[in-house]
Amino acid sequence: MLCVACVLAGYAAGRRGGRRPAQPAHGPAPDTLHLTATAAPYLRAGLTRDSARRAVRHLRSLVGATALAVTSIEQVLAWDGAWEGVDEALTRDLLGHVQGVLAGGRPHLVAGDELFCEAEDCAVRSAVVVPLTVDGRVIGALAAYAAVVDAELVRAATEVGRWASGQLELAELDATRRRALAAETRALRAQISPHFVCNSLATIASFTRTEPDRARELLLDFADFARHALRRAGDFTTLSDELTCVDRYLLLERARFGEKLRFVVDVVREALPVPVPFLCLQPIVENAITHGIRRGGGTGEVSVVVRDAGDEVHITVEDDGVGMDPDRVRRMLGGEPPPDGAGGIGMANVDVRLRQIYGQEYGLVVDTAPGEGTTVRMRVPKCHRSI
Repeated sequence: MLCVACVLAGYAAGRRGGRRPAQPAHGPAPDTLHLTATAAPYLRAGLTRDSARRAVRHLRSLVGATALAVTSIEQVLAWDGAWEGVDEALTRDLLGHVQGVLAGGRPHLVAGDELFCEAEDCAVRSAVVVPLTVDGRVIGALAAYAAVVDAELVRAATEVGRWASGQLELAELDATRRRALAAETRALRAQISPHFVCNSLATIASFTRTEPDRARELLLDFADFARHALRRAGDFTTLSDELTCVDRYLLLERARFGEKLRFVVDVVREALPVPVPFLCLQPIVENAITHGIRRGGGTGEVSVVVRDAGDEVHITVEDDGVGMDPDRVRRMLGGEPPPDGAGGIGMANVDVRLRQIYGQEYGLVVDTAPGEGTTVRMRVPKCHRSI
């Protein structure tokens, strides 16, 4: 952005001074940096009527045009500038001025009768139109108007169009990331083991005659778990809610395995309100029971420990089961499906979401070895930027 800002600063200063400017000696002009910094957040929201209306004034200042219009492929989104003495037909037919760019994806000039401006002193007798592109696709255009379009206006409009396209590209990447995270959350919900659901209901059914009160309690636990795991919610929940989901899950598994399964949950109260990614703990606990204990055929213990660590919360899930091959864990977290098709997908899903939300340094840390149990650690910042 800074390189583009250097160029734009020169163009804007030159147009105000009526001559080609020298390159700035000490970087971009502060007002140009301010304009780019002000317009960028609006464009990062994507090409919409609202974002265009908020950004168009700053874009016109960057270009140095008498007036400037922002369009999508289908409609004029916003315009800014001096329109005095211009027939209303101009504002109605702005989209017609950009059809060449929308069709061919190359800048072009508009002048004469196309502008419906016949007065000799008209301030918008010509225009340069440049495309706005995302991933090689033309999604809209900038139309910069002036009494006379010169080479400097063409270059300035072209550079601003490229910079704006870059911001719109970032907006598309942000939207793609949000869609991917939403899809991963939906996939995680869908992945909640059908075997767990069926086995839990079968366990509850087995108690209906011998221990009806316990069956009723387990059914309520199952309902609470399902309500949390399957609800339509945002990407985040509180650690307290996430732990409630884990608690219900463990109660249901304990009902199945009886004394073969022990579990410990140790949480500091200060961490309970901290926002965490939705369904970030239950898949790890499920992995601990499935691979750490159930495959061992004996008894086992799963512990969930949460500690306050200043700006972060540190969460540890540990089991004393059969452990896993570290190379297999690395491949699993790298996105490679387990060779036997069993488990691990949920934990890999959590690892991907943590890295996408907080940064690469916030992925899962897994310590394990065959016969040595497994410890999974995660760090969660107490404050996060919504994605």
